Amino acid sequence: MKEQVQTNPAAGSEMTAKKTQHQKIVAMVQIALFAAIIAVCSWIQIPMTVPFTMQTFAVFCALATLGGKGGTISVLIYIVLGAVGVPVFAGFTGGVGILFGTTGGYIIGFLFTGLLYWLITHFLGDKLPVMILALVLGLAVCYAFGTAWFMIVYAKNSGSVGLLTALGWCVFPFILPDCVKMALAILIAKRLPKRLIQRV
Repeated sequence: MKEQVQTNPAAGSEMTAKKTQHQKIVAMVQIALFAAIIAVCSWIQIPMTVPFTMQTFAVFCALATLGGKGGTISVLIYIVLGAVGVPVFAGFTGGVGILFGTTGGYIIGFLFTGLLYWLITHFLGDKLPVMILALVLGLAVCYAFGTAWFMIVYAKNSGSVGLLTALGWCVFPFILPDCVKMALAILIAKRLPKRLIQRV
């Protein structure tokens, strides 16, 4: 007679629980890591006619790599760190004063980018066309919110400014660089081995 191997359901459940716990820990570490990457990329400034940072590139990378939920949490952690005074914003700055300044709306807008990306990919999946659509729409929302914020704060401090003028200062020069950064972020996310990424 062949010996029957008895399995221990309790042991199997324990191993599954440990594996799940390990995956959660790895996911949290990766979320924190991307929050740090966003901060580092915020300090990197590309000198051009209108200088820009690599901040949006890091946001795109976080969302495309970790997914909508994990990426959005990374962005939220980054914003909270900056709000409490940690110098994670562009130019090694921090504090709520930056968020309430003329460009603060674009930083807060990253959170709306993440939430919209999360919503779209949750219902439509994360195929390449969906990722591109979600990031493009998310960036558009960030532009819209940030520009509206800019116009309100600028009007309070320096007088009213027209929409086209505000877009010319804050949006139009950055569209092409942001599209390039978006393409690079998607390319990197797609090339990363999926087994290395744990999503929450």
